[in-house]
Amino acid sequence: MINEFFSSIQEGILYMNKTQLIDEIVSKTGLKKKDAEAAVAALIESVTETLAKGEKVQIAGLGSFEVKVKAERPGRNPKTQEAIIIPESKTLAFSASKALKDLINQ
Repeated sequence: MINEFFSSIQEGILYMNKTQLIDEIVSKTGLKKKDAEAAVAALIESVTETLAKGEKVQIAGLGSFEVKVKAERPGRNPKTQEAIIIPESKTLAFSASKALKDLINQ
């Protein structure tokens, strides 16, 4: 089932690119390719804008995307061994839904 969805293999890793996602949407919904492209673009834009505002995005059956803040912390320059302060930074986190985890672990 997963192999039907993720159709390409690169360096032993299954993946699906944007074009393949659009083609999959066209074949499953009967939408015109142009409409599917617009829908995917709108989804990406909406998710990106919401995350940029620091808000969480939850998609039922898929999971949730969230911006997390890594606090400022002490570190060490590996070249000079000098103590440094690593500044606060933001990172993107994805948590898979229970349904997706169950599907993957079949």
